[in-house]
Parts: sequence; C-alpha cells; structure tokens
Amino acid sequence: MSDLPPRIMRDYLYDALNQLNIRQIFGVPGTNEIPIIDGTSYPENKVEYVECLHENIAMGAAMGAARMTGEPGVLVVHITPGIAHGIGNLFNAYRSHTPLVILCCQQQNELVTQEPLLSSNIAELAKQYCKWSHELRTPYEFPMVLQRAFKEAKAPACGPVFISIPWEFMMVSPLPNQPQKLPGITRIPTNFTGDTDEIERLAQRFSEAKNPIIIAGDGVGYDHATEQLGILAQTVGAPVALQTFSSLANFPNDDIHWQGELPGNQAMLQAVFQQHDVAFLVGWSNQAQVTVFNYADGPLIPPSVDILYLSNNTWDIGKNYYGSHAVLGGIRASLEKLNDVMAELPVTPAQQQARDARNQHLLQLSQQRRQDWNAYLKQAEEAPGTCINPALIPHYLSQAITEQGLANQFVYVHEAVSDSPSFQYLMPLNKEMSQPVSYYCVSGGSLGWSMPASLGIKIQPTAIQGVTPKLVINAVGDGSSLFYPQVWWSAAKYNLAVLYIITNNREYHTLQNGLEEVIDSYNWEPKKKPVEPDPTDPASYHNYEVDYLSLQHPQLNFQQIADAIGAGIQGRVVDQTSDLNAALKEAIHFVLNEKKPYVLDIRTERDPAAVQTSANLKTSAKPLRRPSLNYFHKDVLDEINPNHFSTLA
Repeated sequence: MSDLPPRIMRDYLYDALNQLNIRQIFGVPGTNEIPIIDGTSYPENKVEYVECLHENIAMGAAMGAARMTGEPGVLVVHITPGIAHGIGNLFNAYRSHTPLVILCCQQQNELVTQEPLLSSNIAELAKQYCKWSHELRTPYEFPMVLQRAFKEAKAPACGPVFISIPWEFMMVSPLPNQPQKLPGITRIPTNFTGDTDEIERLAQRFSEAKNPIIIAGDGVGYDHATEQLGILAQTVGAPVALQTFSSLANFPNDDIHWQGELPGNQAMLQAVFQQHDVAFLVGWSNQAQVTVFNYADGPLIPPSVDILYLSNNTWDIGKNYYGSHAVLGGIRASLEKLNDVMAELPVTPAQQQARDARNQHLLQLSQQRRQDWNAYLKQAEEAPGTCINPALIPHYLSQAITEQGLANQFVYVHEAVSDSPSFQYLMPLNKEMSQPVSYYCVSGGSLGWSMPASLGIKIQPTAIQGVTPKLVINAVGDGSSLFYPQVWWSAAKYNLAVLYIITNNREYHTLQNGLEEVIDSYNWEPKKKPVEPDPTDPASYHNYEVDYLSLQHPQLNFQQIADAIGAGIQGRVVDQTSDLNAALKEAIHFVLNEKKPYVLDIRTERDPAAVQTSANLKTSAKPLRRPSLNYFHKDVLDEINPNHFSTLA
C-alpha cells in the first residue's frame, strides 16, 4: 500500500522523471528546495536525490548523467547563489549541447518585488546559456512548463533549460480541473533525413573534390554516426579531423582517416584547410576554438575552400562561413542517404585512382604514426629521472582495459588538458572497444567539468550506445582537480567506484603553453618571477618562470586531500616510472572489486614533449619528441610549430 500523501504541484515533476526513466536529481540542499527534495523520500517516486557540495558539481554531475542516459540531466539549485555557482558548467553544457532541466527555487512570489535576501532576476541570469529560461507565473502552469522544458531540452540541437520556481508553488494542491498526472512528454525524433535534393547536390560536389577533408563535430558522436562517416571517408579518401575540444569520441582513433583534433591556433587551422579544395563540416558547432585571432591574418578557413554543411542545428550552418551546399537533418540518417547517393554516382577511372591513392597514403601515415608513438613510448619507459611521462598513463590503461575484456564497459572522463593528445590517441577509443559516449569531455572549456561528471556517469547502471560504465576513469590535471575536490565526498557517500588519476605536474601547464602563444603572437613578455626550487621535486620548469603559474609551494598530495574530504578514500602517490603500470592495475582491480573510489596522484614530467635518452639505450639513439596526431598535415604544421600537438591556450 502506498504511503504517498495527497498530491501537490511538485509531484508533476516526478511524473515527468518516471516517464523518461530519469532516476536522479542532483543538487545542494537549501530551505527553498526541501519540498522538491522531499519527493525523493518516497520509494514510489523511484528517484534518488544525489547530494553534492557545490552547485557546479551538481551541474556537472547532471551533465554526466545526461551523457549516459540520453535523457535530460536534472538538478535543483538555490536562488541566485545557486545558479551563479553553476554558471561554469552551465556554459559547458550549452556549448556541448547537453540536455539539462535546471530547477531553481526562487524566493516567495509575493516577496520578490521587494528584493528579499538572495533573490534576483534569476531567469535572466541563466538565459544566455539556455535554450529557454522561464519563471513560473502561477503554480498551475507547472505541468505545462515541465512538458515544454523536457521537450525542448531534448529537441535537436539539445541544450539546457532553466525554470525558476517560487518555492511555495511546489506545495500548492492542483486545481480540480487539472490532470491527475502529467499526460506525457512530447518527443521530437532526431534521426530525420535532410532534403533529398540537397543531399544529391552535396554528394555530387563532394564526389568531384580533388583533395577533400571531413571535420567531425559532436553531432556525429551524439547521433552515433561514426560508422556512416567512416564509410564516406573511405569512399572519397578523405582525412577526418575532429573539432577542437570534442565532447565525445566522434571518430574511432584506429581508423586510418583519423587525424585527431584540429589545432587551437589561427595559423595552424589555416594551414590545415589550405591543403584542401572541399571541406565537409559534419555536426560541427564550435568552429572557432582559438584564443588568439588577428583579422589581418585572414579567416580560420581560407576562402579558397568550398564548404559543405550537414547539421541538425540551423545556427551552425553558415554561422561563420558561406557554404555552397547545406543539409539540415539528423546526422546518421542524412549520412546514410548521402552514402547511398555517393554509391550510385558515376566515378571515372582517374577519380577512383585518386581516391585509392589518398586512402593508401592515409594507411601509410597511420602506420608511421603508430611506429613513431611506439618508439616514443619505449624511450619514455626507459628514460632516466624520477618524473613520469604522462603518455605512459593511457598506454598502460589501454593495455589493462583490453586485457580485462572491458569492451564497451568503460568510460574515460577527460580533463588532463595538457596531455590531451596522448589520452586521445592511446586510450582504446576504437571500433572494437568503445562507442562515442565512452569518452567524456566538454566543448566549453570551463575547467572543473570532469570530476563532477564522473559522479553522474558512474551512478548509471547502463548507458546508451550499448555502453556500460563498469569502469569509469577520470584523468584530470592537478590545477583542474582543485576546482571541486568536494566531489570526493559525494563519491564516498554513494560508493561510486571511480578511478581518479591526477596528472600532477605541479603547475598550470596549459597556461604556460598559452603564455608562449601570447608571446609569439604579440611579441610581448611578462616580467619573470622565478619559482623557488623545491629540493624534493626533481623536475624543472621548461618555459617562462612566473611564480603565479606554479603549484609547487606548498606541494599538494591529492591522495591525502581525497582521504580528508572523502572520509577514508584510498589511493597512493606514484612518482617512479617503474611503479606506474603495477599501480594502475592495482587501482583498476580496487575499483572493480571493492566498489569504492580510488585516487592516484601521479607525479608527471612538466615537459613530456622531450624524452631524454636512457643509458640503457644505444648511445646513438636520438631523444624523441612526442609525436603529433595529425600526420596528414604534419609537415605544414611542423613548419609553423614543431610542438603543434600542444598548441591550445
């Protein structure tokens, strides 16, 4: 027998959550939110309240849940400070097209005009980063607003929706003429085919390309369209570059056409596109992921390139560049139709020969890239010194995941920004082992996204695209991890067995790289403020000495921080290369068997681009630099910057 009390307005929320099979609400408790949170106390509602210690953690956790379930992540925040604290990850959700429904409990409606404590125009505050932002006018419109909110969050292109709720509205009884339960949530299908005539025209133009390139944006991964894109790349013989700061694994990293993410630098982007006559931009929303731009140097995509578009979002088509052909449609369905049309188009012997030659060239480049990375990893393993080359972390993780047969049973959550190329290439984000949602990142770039997301990811028993988050690995830089270490309290409270890997280089390494780019672009240098050497830290700074980019004094021990915040979270510090592989295997075994979080504080080299020669190697062996990912454009990128793999401010 149910012990549910008489229905009040808040119960319509639980109707919506059950219709969509959403099982969590994330948040930080506040007095105004108690009527909503109280609803999770009734087992009949089948929803758990997941308590976080900061609103931006709740926002990030809801994003992780949304990625796994394909349904909107739901959170409740507290008036003005609540939504203000969550703006960083709200921005990430907006840029990454993550569906969220954010409930913000406003002060009493009759009091708001008098500017009470903590109250403001919170709907306006959130509006810039939401598809729709609204404050309830009356409690009785709540069912209608809920239906619209969940519908809109999921409609293509997905995104956050914000509802401001005068908190006393949630305790009001429904009117007699209102429905007993929420009738349903309107679902708009996303897998719709674009205009057939335009697809045929686009296919004809792409078929004629002499040196095509494909850019795979997040729309590809969200629509699970990597297989269809791979068929197209093979058909025309085109390299596939990924959008900078990809939110998902938008193309398998073992495909010969894969070239990694586009560089985050104006000159390098121009160099990439200048090699091509036609560029097909597929589901690419964030088209200007650079931090330094000079109009005098020209647009990021040169005007000589003929641009073709496929997107499910009108805003992304022709946003920054004129396109000769544009298809508005679901990515997977439209690519399937495009492939069918391409297969029927006549191809001259000369065209086919050129396509075959391009594919053969891409195969050779892929093999060369693998050889270079293998040689680099071998030297990294044998290099002298006590600091660890961070490329070895994904190298050993990939071996362990493969050996344990965890195909489609792992999710890698990425925020080791300084070491992105190594993780994106060496983790098993390939056709056999993973799906697009096996990789979690964001396109917004507001730091502090990954640790919160790990909560929402791991709490899900299953995920979309045939993935199960049995093993969740979160690699995060030391600077980024300091944004929200409170995550470890929630991980311990809910026994969320996440393996947290801190790539601890004791500095804001990405900012050091960004500073170099500013110096190169503007011929300006900051005043040097040397960092006092730490006799216990064998690594030295490789670029500009400015003490405010250092995390060396006092030295941080992240296992101790996790232990203090998470009330006994286990882990260890790893500072020897010889210990790394065993430590990673031990950590994976712990989270899989003990069902608890674990923290590895790995002391990494600050400048992993260069690996010194070991005394064990032949004296003629030349130290290797970390290889790039984009071998198709490697020569032109090397001319601009030999370290182009790390050029992202």
